[in-house]
Amino acid sequence: MSWGTELWDQFDNLEKHTQWGIDILEKYIKFVKERTDIELSYAKQLRNLSKKYQPKKNSKEEEEYKYTACKAFLSTLNEMNDYAGQHEVISENMTSQITVDLMRYVQELKQERKSNFHDGRKAQQHIETCWKQLESSKRRFERDCKEADRAQQYFEKMDADINVTKADVEKARQQAQLRHQMAEDSKADYSSILQRFNQEQWEYYHTHIPNIFQKIQEMEERRIVRIGESMKTYAEVDRQVIPIIGKCLDGIVKAAESIDQKNDSQLVVEAYKSGFEPPGDIEFEDYTQPMKRTVSENSLSSSKEGKSELRFGGKSRGKLWPFIKKNKGATPEDFSNLPPEQRRKKLQQKVDDLNKEIQKETDQRDAITKMKDVYLKNPQMGDPTSLDHKLAEVTQNIERLRLETQKFEAWLAEVEGRLPARSEQARRQSGMYDGQTHQTVTNCAQDRESPDGSYTEEQSQESELKVLATDFDDEFDDEEPLPAIGTCKALYTFEGQNEGTISVVEGEMLSVIEEDKGDGWTRIRRNEDEEGYVPTSYVEVYLDKNAKGAKTYI
Repeated sequence: MSWGTELWDQFDNLEKHTQWGIDILEKYIKFVKERTDIELSYAKQLRNLSKKYQPKKNSKEEEEYKYTACKAFLSTLNEMNDYAGQHEVISENMTSQITVDLMRYVQELKQERKSNFHDGRKAQQHIETCWKQLESSKRRFERDCKEADRAQQYFEKMDADINVTKADVEKARQQAQLRHQMAEDSKADYSSILQRFNQEQWEYYHTHIPNIFQKIQEMEERRIVRIGESMKTYAEVDRQVIPIIGKCLDGIVKAAESIDQKNDSQLVVEAYKSGFEPPGDIEFEDYTQPMKRTVSENSLSSSKEGKSELRFGGKSRGKLWPFIKKNKGATPEDFSNLPPEQRRKKLQQKVDDLNKEIQKETDQRDAITKMKDVYLKNPQMGDPTSLDHKLAEVTQNIERLRLETQKFEAWLAEVEGRLPARSEQARRQSGMYDGQTHQTVTNCAQDRESPDGSYTEEQSQESELKVLATDFDDEFDDEEPLPAIGTCKALYTFEGQNEGTISVVEGEMLSVIEEDKGDGWTRIRRNEDEEGYVPTSYVEVYLDKNAKGAKTYI
């Protein structure tokens, strides 16, 4: 089956058909592009949805995520974020493997189609030109034959007329001979052109057109194969992400299975336990006897100036904290308005926050001290005295925070001394600081009794301050070489002309012995005996997470 032999006379229809094939391919490209847009939009909506329900930093929502059910929900949100990422992968792969490839192929296909049909039209124009030449020679031959016949008839007429002179007859004879000769020449020319046309026509229908149509057929078949391969790729792109999507769904199932209702119940106890003992029985007061009425120590009501009121709806000033609410007031600095257990947790949290602030200020002081030492060794890098004011300010902040920490630690020791002995596990759960997800405890919504007898509702909760801890060296140790904490690659060539610096060449690999502490310089070593500082922006650092001194990001 060949278009060249079967469709030799369907040039126009083939031209329309191949254009239709290109239109179909462009339609498929548009379909894939719209699919990629949908995948990107879907991924964006999933990410926004996940972000919308993420707990807000330093808010009450973040405290709720200590419960296993909330942790499972958070894991679900994170898995949905990864799930969205797979739809972005689908969009990217379809764009790179289908859309871009097919758009380039369409341009090549259009150029090839244009070239083939240009050759076909050129062959058509050539055969049409030959046909016109044939028709012209045929008409000329016909005309010359008629002219020869008329000349012959005129000669015969003149020859038969006795009144015509001999000269006129001779002239008519010569004219007839000339016309006959022209007719013979036209005949020969017509015969030659006819033979040439027949040869051109045979080559046109048996060689040129079949070859051109064969190329067009092969081009069309390649287009069909290409669109089929693209459809397979379309399915494979989806299939490739199915295992990862399955892992995301498995992660959601695993998170759901990790929910522990008993653990959540225990967290509620730890969050809202007041530390008070339940009230004892109220003693009977016999008003029939003329005796001085006293109130038992276990009574929930107290008397004022020898008079007691048992009316819960009245203005009793006794210890009625389980039953009534009292006026709100400002939260004392020592949290004395809270129940003992809640007060202890608040004080412990405050001490932890202050210790983190002290660590932060200490790291800043060490960094400034190091920078000052660098300036002392390399005056051209900066003025060391310009850091004295900042260093004094940081030192004052550290001293202030330490005094405040001692104050809260004293209150904490006082509270822990009053509380009944707790198990070691309970102390660890409530007293130790969790470095990864340290959360404040939600206080009980109902009113509590403070040790001084005041009754206030809990006003606010402490906001947690999270700070990335950065380790800095306290001093330079020129005696003992520092261990390597990673490696680095020089991105640019640096000429270390100042004291304390080291020259590096682009692409060179070196050991990192001290990372950037905030001054823009990284300390490196070449071999075992040559070390110094280079600008941090000139190198790409690869830290060993297990190396001592390497930063840990939480």
